[in-house]
Parts: sequence; structure tokens; C-alpha cells
Amino acid sequence: MPQALKAIYHSGTFILQTACNLPEGIQVELFVKSPQVIPPKIADLGARQDFLRRLVERMQQNPIPSNAPRFTRDMLHERR
Repeated sequence: MPQALKAIYHSGTFILQTACNLPEGIQVELFVKSPQVIPPKIADLGARQDFLRRLVERMQQNPIPSNAPRFTRDMLHERR
């Protein structure tokens, strides 16, 4: 069962803001939920168009599988 944890990214490390009881060495998957994700700074219009074209191509080559787990409303909204 997924467990939502809050963390702050600082100097290459995620610093947990909520308590957790995970076993040492467990592998986790992070989902970034922040409006502060910084887009790449590409000033040249041609380079930007090339970047976006390649991005769309990669997205089309790697579609989300139809049997992928679906997010619930609770998972998509922050709970306080």
C-alpha cells in the first residue's frame, strides 16, 4: 500500500518532513508534486523546438501501459 511522505530536496538529498518506519535499504519510488519544478532554460528558439520535438517523440515511444495503476483522488491531493 502506498505511503505518502513529505520531504524537502536540498543539496542532492531528500530530507523527510514526516516520520516513517521503513526498513533500512528499502527501494522507494518518488513522485515529485511541486509547482516549483524548474523547466530547462533554453534561450535559442531552434534548440527549444528540437528539445520539445524529442520530448514528444520519447513520450510517444514510452506510452503509459493500459494496466498501469491508477492514482486515487486521495493520492493526487495533499492531505493536511
